[in-house]
Amino acid sequence: MIIQKYLVSLVFTAGFFNSAFSQVGPATTVSPTAGKEIFTTYCASCHALEAEEIGPRLGGVTRIFSGDELVTFIKNPSAVIDRGNKRAAALARRYKMIMPPFDFLKDEEIKSIIAYLDAETKSLDLKPLAVNTEEAVAKPERLAAPVTKSGLKIELEDFVTIPFSSEKMPRTRIAFTRPGPQADGSIYVSDQRGIIYKLQNKQINTFLDIRPLVADFINEPGLGTGLGSFAFHPDYLRNGLIYITHTETFKGKPADYEFNDTIKVAMQWVVSEWKINDVKSTVFEGTRRELLRINVPGAVHGIQEIAFQPGIDKKHPDYGLLYIGIGDGSSTISGYPELCHTLKSPLGTILRIDPLGRNSRNKQYGIPKSNPFVTKKDRDIYKEIYAYGFRNPHRMTWYNGKLFCAEVSEANFEEINVVVKGGDFGWNIREGNYGISFKDLKNVFKIDNPDSLQFIKPFALYDHYDGNAISGGHVYDGNIAALKNKYIFGDITSGKLFYINMDKKLSDPAIYELGISVEGKNKSLVEITGSKRVDVRIEYDRLTKEMYIMTKPDGKIRRIKNAFVEATK
Repeated sequence: MIIQKYLVSLVFTAGFFNSAFSQVGPATTVSPTAGKEIFTTYCASCHALEAEEIGPRLGGVTRIFSGDELVTFIKNPSAVIDRGNKRAAALARRYKMIMPPFDFLKDEEIKSIIAYLDAETKSLDLKPLAVNTEEAVAKPERLAAPVTKSGLKIELEDFVTIPFSSEKMPRTRIAFTRPGPQADGSIYVSDQRGIIYKLQNKQINTFLDIRPLVADFINEPGLGTGLGSFAFHPDYLRNGLIYITHTETFKGKPADYEFNDTIKVAMQWVVSEWKINDVKSTVFEGTRRELLRINVPGAVHGIQEIAFQPGIDKKHPDYGLLYIGIGDGSSTISGYPELCHTLKSPLGTILRIDPLGRNSRNKQYGIPKSNPFVTKKDRDIYKEIYAYGFRNPHRMTWYNGKLFCAEVSEANFEEINVVVKGGDFGWNIREGNYGISFKDLKNVFKIDNPDSLQFIKPFALYDHYDGNAISGGHVYDGNIAALKNKYIFGDITSGKLFYINMDKKLSDPAIYELGISVEGKNKSLVEITGSKRVDVRIEYDRLTKEMYIMTKPDGKIRRIKNAFVEATK
């Protein structure tokens, strides 16, 4: 999580760490041990003690900031920045994001995090991060065309509330929906904490809980860990096959992709095939076999979505081929850029496999003959790769036979890519249409024209003036006329919703903001959910033509019931 995204963003007056506990009574529990656990849950996916990750390094923070001041900042970072703190402004400019307030944490929990940071700072003798506060006054350059405000609004209504899977925020980690393969109007919903629910007539039942069935299953730290994604085989009603990705604690189990043992393995991502005994059953009972296991050096950017191209018949060459979106596994930001952007690694790629085949290296799945790198003679090349050069291919969808993939970028852009077979999408040399160096991942630079390197450029993008992390969507083709042929997507953290007008020629990449109305009142998803970090997902049932907006903090799935263009005054 991004709980500490700007923890070191403050300029504080002289203070002592012990002041954090000056108001803590003897009945409270504040300890570095408890703090380490909380840090692992909420902070470790974005921060390290000694190196820059998604957010700044935290070692040494307690040497210069008092505990009370840190607590104040964590509870409301924007308020501190708004008061004109130059250090905060400088780091906000560098990281292109301000973390949401984490006022849902108890004071003792925050102080325990601080106690853990202080103990590690002293043990390792860590120095605080140096910050150039002059950067705070420099006006940042706009790198992409601004998102256009539109009069188009959607009306939302509550559909269902998924059971809370934790007392900790977010209360749920709902991530994906799939239309029921029975075509009976049912919907399957996954919670990253390890559960797949079946929704039938708004009734919610657990279809599969993988937690007791998978040894070493973990769903933290990280924004993307746990049960990553799932997909029903297009012939599910005959073969009963479901594909699921998940994370496991690394305990030395051999993987199909490994790297030099001088690099620590953070966790393992696994793709498995689950075979249900009875396809008519509402609860999974069956068997599981492993298809693919990979090591990753970090907690974010793992295996994102897996999907089969929907709506095609058995004669189509893509029928039954499973697409697997894999991020760079934190390799770039963790200081191992060589582990991705290469055909000799599955990190940062979209794979395409035949799960029913057996001609892969491990003999657990097939590699289609039509894959772009099958004819390469180098045995170290992963012939499963369909396209590469991705940081975090978040969501995939198909429109007019083309595969679209939303790409969560580093600190400057959020991308929508049209995936080209065999294409190189540039990460970690390109971000958006700009160059980037793994030595400084927070800043980009212009490329000399013409660019001699053949990278596939984004179809559409927005910069971090308009959002921070894209949540990919779908092209609507249902009965709401105002939404017809619009690719609807959003921004994970802010909850903003966007759209692009689509046509077969993909002639217009302009992005427009989509308004929201609830019971006749204009509202944002922040207001609707009551959470500063919305964690929005856009889901679509291609069978019923219904589109849903899903938010993790409140576990709500809301249906788009109508859309209209608001009259101008």
